[in-house]
Amino acid sequence: MKQSFYRYLMTQRDPNNYEPVPQFANNAFFDQSFPKQSGNYETLTRYLELNGSYLPSMTIFDEAYAAYQESEQA
Repeated sequence: MKQSFYRYLMTQRDPNNYEPVPQFANNAFFDQSFPKQSGNYETLTRYLELNGSYLPSMTIFDEAYAAYQESEQA
């Protein structure tokens, strides 16, 4: 069964790591409105563009989403 992007992103959390993707994961963890069940790129992009003020650049999301897709291929 395919896991959601949020579930994948939570594997990247690390409160002691200040790299962009772990910070994105840490912040998404506290975002109670994050679309936790979605794996759809368009849905996630739309949500983050409107509500992801904690995400300094959508490039970080793109990087995380590419890693998510790779993990789903394995």
